Amino acid sequence: VQLQASGGGLVQAGGSLRLSCAASGFIFDDYVIGWFRRAPGKEREGVSCISNRDDTTSYTDSVKGRFTISSDNAKNTVYLQMNSLKPEDTGVYYCARTTRCDPERLQRGYLFDGWGQGTLVTVSS
Repeated sequence: VQLQASGGGLVQAGGSLRLSCAASGFIFDDYVIGWFRRAPGKEREGVSCISNRDDTTSYTDSVKGRFTISSDNAKNTVYLQMNSLKPEDTGVYYCARTTRCDPERLQRGYLFDGWGQGTLVTVSS
């Protein structure tokens, strides 16, 4: 199982970035892919998830209306479109897989696997 996040960078507040999570080594259509982030000095936080079976999505409250998760099953890739970025969105973003997508699952990072190297997002004020 391999999941590789990319697309991070430095952006000013109010700007946008699109993260990608490329998956391999498992049947992509059978799983849920989630995005997490770890801000400096803070615990890891579940940001969003999407089910590749039925396109169910979930978002943590702080990103609702600003972030959009999507999946391209033909490319085995999940995207996280991040708009109206805020300095508090700064952190290392990771993707991982699980079997359910709902708010409760996003709070249980230990139920995800396939963690790879993250991608750093820095939002300047």
